[in-house]
Amino acid sequence: MRISVQSEPFDLGRETAEFARARTDMGAVVTFTGVVRDLPGSTLHAMEIEHYPGMTEGALKKIATEARDRFALGDVLVIHRFGRLTPGEMIMMVATAAPHRKDAFDAAEFLMDYLKSRAPFWKREITEDGAAWVAARDADERALERWSGDPAGD
Repeated sequence: MRISVQSEPFDLGRETAEFARARTDMGAVVTFTGVVRDLPGSTLHAMEIEHYPGMTEGALKKIATEARDRFALGDVLVIHRFGRLTPGEMIMMVATAAPHRKDAFDAAEFLMDYLKSRAPFWKREITEDGAAWVAARDADERALERWSGDPAGD
């Protein structure tokens, strides 16, 4: 399991290739990449992401460990950037490796849902109208509800 919180851009192809190559015992590798997108009806100049070093890495590790315990995973990779990012830049990456695709896909979705709402990052959008902190969204909280049951379905 590797967790990285970094300001530097990452090479998606290299990260994916290295992650997949390291686990020859896994039959599935799933990746998700988050990209800073422009805002509907407004022009996003930049997104500034802040975090508390140490606390953020610990929270991400806890989420990744829960995913690894919940699903039959061989490995997890989480990269999340901080600092000033502009539309089109990659903001984060999740990769999961599992013997079978269902666990790899489910774990990637689980990680995304939890990272979106529980990872301690503070985001501020800067537009032509000024800057505003991004508030938590109800849709993100509702996305977590599907993971609240027994993972075995019992």
